[in-house]
This record gives sequence, structure tokens and C-alpha cells, in this order.
Amino acid sequence: MPPKTAAMWKGRFSQATADLVQQYGESISYDWRLYPHDVAGSIAHARAQVKAGLLTDDEFSTIEKGLREIEKEIAAGGFEFSIELEDIHMNIESALTKRIGAVGGKLHTARSRNDQVATDTRLYCRSAIDDLLDYISALQGALLSQAEAHAGTILPGYTHLQRGQPVTVGHHLLAYVEMLARDKERLIDTRKRVNVCPLGSGALAGSTINLDREAIAAELGFDGVTTNSMDAISDRDYIAELLFALALCGGHLSRLSEDLILWCSSEFGFATLSDAHTTGSSLMPQKKNPDVCELTRGKTGRLYGNLVSLLTAIKGLPLTYNRDLQEDKEPLFDSIDTITMALKVNAEMIAEMKINEEVCEAAASDPLLLATDLADWLVKAGIPFRSAHELVGKAVAESVTKNIPLDELDLTQVDSAFTKDASSVFSLKKALAARTNPGAPSVANVKAQVARWKDA
Repeated sequence: MPPKTAAMWKGRFSQATADLVQQYGESISYDWRLYPHDVAGSIAHARAQVKAGLLTDDEFSTIEKGLREIEKEIAAGGFEFSIELEDIHMNIESALTKRIGAVGGKLHTARSRNDQVATDTRLYCRSAIDDLLDYISALQGALLSQAEAHAGTILPGYTHLQRGQPVTVGHHLLAYVEMLARDKERLIDTRKRVNVCPLGSGALAGSTINLDREAIAAELGFDGVTTNSMDAISDRDYIAELLFALALCGGHLSRLSEDLILWCSSEFGFATLSDAHTTGSSLMPQKKNPDVCELTRGKTGRLYGNLVSLLTAIKGLPLTYNRDLQEDKEPLFDSIDTITMALKVNAEMIAEMKINEEVCEAAASDPLLLATDLADWLVKAGIPFRSAHELVGKAVAESVTKNIPLDELDLTQVDSAFTKDASSVFSLKKALAARTNPGAPSVANVKAQVARWKDA
């Protein structure tokens, strides 16, 4: 007699699985979240069995009713999962058979857990992508609202964290709207490769019992079916691609976080975050810390690590299924949970952020921000740019040496190439208004871009 065990593959074995092996190999502690997709896939599979003459209409109805009941029970938190059954697929199938009897044992005909999990995971990724697109749009909306309100609020733009040229708060924030748009494009593109159906590929070589794969795919909302059973079973490219897209999105959020951390410091003072989105110190009563930004910056490391973890797991696997592939889910689930929370909390925080306009414009009043404009003035007067660059550099050096602001320096004493008209460049409003090329930060351009993004 075989050992008493709940394993679905017990017929081959004469010894029960060791407790430590069960603990080591179980995935139900995290893959339970695939349950709605497993139920959907099973119903589509059962419907195809009816078409193939493997199930009667009554048997299908019994299976579908049982699966829907299990789905509701899991959703309500009343389902008891078993570690002995390893994963969500075996837990659901076992519960179904207990509820409806022998007909439940017919469900797995012409199907393997290999193509089952590949299908469930693709459905999960597709659903997650659709949700994430909405969350990214919400964050873009918060940034757009701030950009619209501060399309004309001037502040310094930086390179090397040194003041460079004048921009506006709106232009600065729209840079992140652009980044997030690329994140959405990557997710949309990834979705195309996610949305193919592997069900029917079996363990690795399909089945001698042929079901209508196209009908299954159509019922589940897939664009088509996979065309090589071995690749279909072992492919995790779509997860790696999704994790990359999420990691890069996290990188963009991390850059935004770093900007806001600087902006909210006493040294910059460009912005103030709400009390609801900051924390205090257990020791220093004056502190107001941008913890959301810091956590976002830190959690991006998890997103990068999850991507590397998966790439490492799959790099040396022979075809087809290997148990290593079980290690795809925890990084996937963690990345989706992490980026989802980051997008939601950042959208909320940015919507309530206050821009300190006077501080921004005081910082932008530094005449050195218009040094390049002064070089451009010389170029328009016929001076080669490299010579103009050198002349303005000399003027800046003299300004520093004499401790006289550049806009108050007598430039005609620096070089005869300068005339008294040169001082006309020292107007922030004129300097910004002159930047009319596509992509440049004139207020008119910023307002036009805000309008374009709002329409989009």
C-alpha cells in the first residue's frame, strides 16, 4: 500500500515526502494569490474538455460551480490551505474533488501543472500591468497639477548639483511625467508578450488528447497561443521584462524622491511636504523628515534585486521545466506590491505638496544662471562661441574676485567685445521667454506641454 499522503503524484512513490522537503518545496504560502487566475484557467480548460467530448455539460456545470464556490471561499478568507498540497493548483483541485467527487478528477486531463502555472502567472502579470498603468497615470496627474500651478515659477536648474540655468518648477516636474510615460509604454509593450496562452502545452510536449487551444485563449482574453510547447513551459522572459520595467520605474521614482528630499531641506527650501506625508524624530522635536521619499529611494534597491534574482535563477536552466522556476513568483509578487504602494503614496504626497515660490525665485535670481545667455549674446554679436565662452568665464572670475554680482559688473572693463547692451541679458523673464524651441522651458512651452499631457 502507498503511504498516506495528499500528494497528487503519490502513485509512483512508496515513501512519504519528508516534512522538511514539504516545507522547503511549498509555494502555497505565496502563490495562493494566483487563485482567481487558476480558477479562470480551469473553467476555460474544462469548457474545452466538453467540446472534445471528455466532459458532459452536466459535469462541466458541476466543476464550474465547485470552482466558483472555492474562489469565493478563498476571497472571503475562509479557505484552509494545505502545505502538503504544495501550491495553489493542487490545493484547488483537491478541494474541488472533495466537494464534487470523482468528476473533479477529470479536470486535469490534458493539462500539467507546468502549463497551468505558466498560464496563471501570465494572467496575473496581465492584470497587474493593467492596474499599474492606472497608478502611473494617477501619479502623472498629480505632477501635472503641480506643473500647471507652477508653470511660471522660476527656479534654478542644476547639473552636478550646481546651479546651471533658469527653468520653471513646471518644466522640472514635467520631466518626471515624461519618464513615467516611458514606463507606461514599456508596460504596454511587455503586455503584448505576456498575453499569449501556454495552456495546452502540457508538461513539455503537449498531449495526445487535443483540446481547442485557440478557444481556451479567446475565453481567457489572450491574443493568441504559444507555438512551441517546450518554450511555452520554460519561458519566463515576460516576468524578467516586467521586473525590468518595474525596476526602471522605481529608478525614476527614486530620482524624483532625491529631488524632493533636496527641495524640502532647509538648505534649499523649495518645497514643503504635508504633515500627513512626513514623520518626526523620537529625539529631536523640530524634525520633519521626508520618509516617504527616503523609503521610495530605498525600496528601489529591492526592485533591482528582484530583477537580478530572477535573471540569476533562469540563466543556466536546460529545457524545459525545472523547479528553479518556482523562484520566479516571490520576486514578481514583491516587485508588484512594492511599486504599487510607491506609486500610490507618491501620487498622494505630491498632490498635497506646497511649492515655496518666493524661495524658488530668490534662488533663481543668481545672475550666474544667465552666464550662458551672456555668451549667446556675444555669439549673436559675431564672436565665435569658444571665444565668447572664454570671455564670459573671465567676467565670472572677476565677479567672484571682486565680490560683485555678475549683473552689476562693468562688463565693458572686462573686454571690449562687451557693450553696455550686454547687461540686457540679465532678465529672468526675458531669458525664459527666449527659450521657445520644442522642449525648452519657456512658460508658454510649459503651459502647452501641460495641456498636451492633460489631453493624453
